[in-house]
Amino acid sequence: MYSLRFTKKALKELSKMDSFVRKYIIGWLEENIEGCADPRAHGKGLSGVRSNEWRYRIGDWRALAIIKDDKVVVEVFKVGHRREVYE
Repeated sequence: MYSLRFTKKALKELSKMDSFVRKYIIGWLEENIEGCADPRAHGKGLSGVRSNEWRYRIGDWRALAIIKDDKVVVEVFKVGHRREVYE
């Protein structure tokens, strides 16, 4: 079972968001990623130079993460609106 972790940068981005959006994103991640057997089933792998990263689509918002199989951890490193998160 995978555990969910946030980097300091992701937590800072979440703190700047509206409280409803923040709760929506965190709730989705906790419900679908925390404790799941396969976090790849809920996301999509990125390509190119970001080939080791995964994205989770949460409405108009995206959470970018790295799946660390050796530690059984999904580390969310960036959260933002879909038009800004890939920059």
